[in-house]
Amino acid sequence: MTDIKKQNAHTDRKWYAIHTYSGYENAVVRNLRQRIQSTEGMDELIFDVVVPMEKKIKVKGAKKVEVEETIYPGYVLVDMIVNDESWYIVRNTPRVTGFVGAGTTPVPLTPAEIEYLFSKMRESKTVHEFAIKVADPVMVTDGPFKNFEGKVESIDNLRGKLKVMVNMFGRETPVEIDFVQVKAI
Repeated sequence: MTDIKKQNAHTDRKWYAIHTYSGYENAVVRNLRQRIQSTEGMDELIFDVVVPMEKKIKVKGAKKVEVEETIYPGYVLVDMIVNDESWYIVRNTPRVTGFVGAGTTPVPLTPAEIEYLFSKMRESKTVHEFAIKVADPVMVTDGPFKNFEGKVESIDNLRGKLKVMVNMFGRETPVEIDFVQVKAI
C-alpha cells in the first residue's frame, strides 16, 4: 500500500460496536482474531477487537471476590476500516448478530463514547457490587454488633461499606459496617 493510501485508510479507521450472543463475547473475539489472521490483507483493515470489561468485587459466601465483568453484555468493539471485505468478515463471524447501526450500515462510535469506555476499563478502582439495597433489613453477622438487626441507610460501593441503622438502647443508631459483616433478612 502506498503512503497516501495508508494515510487515507488511517482516517477511515474507526471503532464500531457489534452485537453478539450474550455470554459469547470472548468466543467472538477469539473467532474474529483467527479470521483476521487467516485472511490475507485483513490485518490492514481490522486492527483490534475488544470486549469492554471492568473489575468488580462481589461477595460470595462471606468472602470478597474480584471478578471481571463485561460492561455491555452482548457487545464487542472492533477498530476497523469498513469496506465490503471487512464488513463481510466481521458480520459472518460465528455468534455475531450484526453491527450496531441503521440497517446494514455500521455507525461508528463517537470519540467521547470510546474515551468513556476505555477510561472505565482502565479504572484502578474496583466497584463493590451488593445484592442489598438501601432500606433493606439486614442482620449483622460479625463484629461488635453481631446479631443486631437494622435497616440499610446508605451504601458506599467504592469502600465496600454500609451504613446500617441498628436499635441500641431503645433508639436508632447509625453504624458503619463492612459488607461481608451483614446478611439480608
